[in-house]
Amino acid sequence: MRFSFVSLIILFFLWGLLTSLNDILVPHMKAAFDLQHWQAQLIQFFFFGAYFLMSWPAGRVIQKVGYKSGIVIGLMLMGLGCFVFYPASIVKVYGVFLLGLFILASGITILQVAANPYVAIIGPPETAASRLNLAQGFNSLGHTIAPLFGAWLILQNKEVVDVQTVQGPYVFLALALVVIGLIFRYLQLPVIEYAEPERKGFSLWRYPHLYLGAAAIFCYVGAEIAIGSFLVEYFKAEPTIALDNKTAGSHVAFYWGGAMVGRFLGAIALSGKKTLGQRAAQMLPIPALAVLVVYAVATVNGLPLSMVAGFAIMLGLNYLAFLFGKHTSQGLLSFFALCCMALLGATMLGHGAVALWAILGVGLFNSIMWSNIFTLAIRDLKQYTSMGSSLLVMMIVGGALIPLLQGVMADLGLGVKGSFLIPFVAYSYLVFYGIRGYMRTSV
Repeated sequence: MRFSFVSLIILFFLWGLLTSLNDILVPHMKAAFDLQHWQAQLIQFFFFGAYFLMSWPAGRVIQKVGYKSGIVIGLMLMGLGCFVFYPASIVKVYGVFLLGLFILASGITILQVAANPYVAIIGPPETAASRLNLAQGFNSLGHTIAPLFGAWLILQNKEVVDVQTVQGPYVFLALALVVIGLIFRYLQLPVIEYAEPERKGFSLWRYPHLYLGAAAIFCYVGAEIAIGSFLVEYFKAEPTIALDNKTAGSHVAFYWGGAMVGRFLGAIALSGKKTLGQRAAQMLPIPALAVLVVYAVATVNGLPLSMVAGFAIMLGLNYLAFLFGKHTSQGLLSFFALCCMALLGATMLGHGAVALWAILGVGLFNSIMWSNIFTLAIRDLKQYTSMGSSLLVMMIVGGALIPLLQGVMADLGLGVKGSFLIPFVAYSYLVFYGIRGYMRTSV
């Protein structure tokens, strides 16, 4: 089973990389096509809208062909979606880019429906959240690398933006995905059978923790994606921050990198009963290594050490939250959602470095939310697990609608800074789900 888990981790990394590149595409396409905020957010709308439209068919595909073949189909679709960026950059039509994103996200949807329950099933149920946190850590590694990769290859500090800068990165990704799909075609993975003899008896209303969990996934994904989508615009537009295009794009890596570090911490914090001292000792090397990496990068590139200090402070707060917070999936979820609300409040009311690091720090506290919500929501579904998984993945549509809503609010007069009120409200629902909504008898 260990080999299977490692293979699945590769998939989590890939879709993290491709999802986070959207945060670079949003400001790039906004400048290239002279779009309003809400129009630029159509990138997220088409990408995450595919989850809503395709997740139920994806569940049926996996039921018909199995997990392994479903993964191969997903990778091939992702490759096709990336390749569409080449003709789109030639004809320079925004709608063709959106079509490519929809195809790409359709492939990722199949991977999501297959891989999340696969990770939960291939080991002991009591450590399912820990395994998902570990896998999501590598997903966040992809999220972290993508903004650096994208800012370097795609973003430009020019008044006239050339949309053709997307050609090289996306064609390379298309070829890589096809090759990985062919490799998975011949990998020996264990067969996990569907057990659905009573499938027709499923009633959503018998499982309040599932439908309330679906709403939690909607809010969490929507808030996380909305914040990531607006970071570059916020760092450029806020007078007390005022970063250039490429520098603002590279700062997005701190947001997703924080989520990565937090997920590795979460894998330890939720892995079983430990004393306070054991948790402290096992978790400490992770933030320590992260600070050393950031210090090394800042030193080599001649960046101010204040960047290291800001990141280290946020890491320290997150470490303490893991150490002294409740070590149950639901307890940590509600506590971290409260932390996200506090950080967003500091961003909207603060200025300069405080506002910058507060919004980047949200990534650290987003870290455990997906895996904790997912495992709480599919608990005790038994033969209906695949249906529950499809529903939860469908609710990733929050990543399409909440950023679009935030874009509308920004255009209507709140501005980018004030529009962070939208994810603030979304996190308030997660507080409820972690306190009561996760219960089987919550309503």
